Amino acid sequence: MTARRVAPAAVALLLLPGCASFSQTLAAERDGGSPTTAAPSSPADGDDGPSCPAERAEPDPDRPVVDLDFRLSDDLDTVTGTETVVFTPDVATDEMVFRLVPNSPGAAGLGNRITVDGVRGDDVDQAGYEDAGADGPGGLYVLQLDGELAAGESTEVELDFTVSLGEGGFERLGAVEGASWWASGFPLLAWEPGVGWARDPFVQILGETATSPVADTTVSVSVPEDLTVLMTGDQDEPTAAEDGRRTWTSHEPVARDVSVAAGGFRTATLRTPGGVEVTTGVLPGADVGPGELADWVSEDVTELADRFGAFPYATLTVPLLPDEGGGIEYPGSILLAGANRTVLEHEVAHMWFYGMVGDSQFRDPWLDEALATYAESTAGGEGPPPDLDRVLATEGDVGAAMDEFDGTERYFDVVYGKGGAALLAARQAAGPPAFDAALRCYVQANAWTIATPADLAAALADLPAALDVLVRAGALDEEDLPG
Repeated sequence: MTARRVAPAAVALLLLPGCASFSQTLAAERDGGSPTTAAPSSPADGDDGPSCPAERAEPDPDRPVVDLDFRLSDDLDTVTGTETVVFTPDVATDEMVFRLVPNSPGAAGLGNRITVDGVRGDDVDQAGYEDAGADGPGGLYVLQLDGELAAGESTEVELDFTVSLGEGGFERLGAVEGASWWASGFPLLAWEPGVGWARDPFVQILGETATSPVADTTVSVSVPEDLTVLMTGDQDEPTAAEDGRRTWTSHEPVARDVSVAAGGFRTATLRTPGGVEVTTGVLPGADVGPGELADWVSEDVTELADRFGAFPYATLTVPLLPDEGGGIEYPGSILLAGANRTVLEHEVAHMWFYGMVGDSQFRDPWLDEALATYAESTAGGEGPPPDLDRVLATEGDVGAAMDEFDGTERYFDVVYGKGGAALLAARQAAGPPAFDAALRCYVQANAWTIATPADLAAALADLPAALDVLVRAGALDEEDLPG
């Protein structure tokens, strides 16, 4: 997960309010009149480089269609469900692979667990678990098809599953008195379009390792009638209570994953100036009210949309969990563990970098975490600008995969701290207006895909000074560079 604990050394330089922040640099540039949001529709005069798309890329019309039907037990400790998937590959395959995130080492260590209880599908031959470095029964669930599914052909499968929710704590799943939450709490389709199945192993450090395509997703959640549900997607009003329960539904046409929280939330809803419906929820005893939290979210959505383009989703829900420690981003939803403004802005930035412009979180974690850290440049912290030279001297390659880090602290220092600093240094080297325009073009061109470092390098093709900075930081390899 994207942990926002009190960050170690180099990361604190970029994340903590009151310490160094990118905001002073931006503020100085804006005071001087430097534009930061314009995205050109074509290269500079006399430049043969790539043009910027006039419109944001559309999602694949053949993307998966996912229907999730959850039921939370009366004691709030167990979720049972059925997942229906219509899958149309763009590369031939004879199997389907699902990632079982609740069995990852960190989640399982707090008592969380997912099992697959049954599988149905006309094309399914057999099914079983694969270890993938997870706790039992395994980190992957694989359906072997009875023949090859050609590119462009579709198959439909159903999986029944049970999720046991562990103790509370800073995790994507958990249960405490009066509240439960489960994100990635179902078998997650592990497909990388154009590549194939992602069987990356889980790791012991605190961070994500998933790869998943956007899917046209509908969610249904049955909970005890006194609970309020906040989740991914545009939510309908709940059904009338029947037999002590109500059902909540939502739909998100471009969700890579799903988050659900259910509890005795007090909520507030507002619409941002850009038209995004924001709903926040807080539990009894929270340090901030839902209205104030909604105002924070609205400010962040508006500021980041000015920089990176329109907010990717029609709605954003932010339940405040009964724990301190950070935040965990999901498409159109944020599980916020502690009312921290800088953490919140980081997680909102993930709606662009991970939610819309996806990445392999195992292979290229910097493509969402470093970019989200960089995006905190609008957080408004106090203090001197960061000492970029010192942070950039941190040992390690920003572009390393998750299994190349020997611990969580090193991962934070390199990917968040050094990665964010490298992007700011690249911006300074190229010139803020040109870099901002190129990054916005990157978003436009790679929306709803799983991007690679080469895709970001292509967007920066006309800015060799920026590319040089990212190569020196180990974010980009020479083979990522255009031409």
